[in-house]
Amino acid sequence: MSLHPPSDVEIGDIRAQLHELQVEHRDLDLVITHLMLNPPPDDLLVRRLKKRKLVLKDRILLLEQLLIPDIPA
Repeated sequence: MSLHPPSDVEIGDIRAQLHELQVEHRDLDLVITHLMLNPPPDDLLVRRLKKRKLVLKDRILLLEQLLIPDIPA
């Protein structure tokens, strides 16, 4: 993490990345649900999609933390 607060441009970039990741995360959720409800499910594909979804969730949380300003103690 940098020691200075993000600039307006950096905040805009973070928000854009965050939005893209949230959309992909939501889309993966729909695909996983569809695959599981419509047999025969491809177990390997479902596992890979779930893993990707977790990676996206971690990245989303990291980007959200970047948008929260540091509050001095």
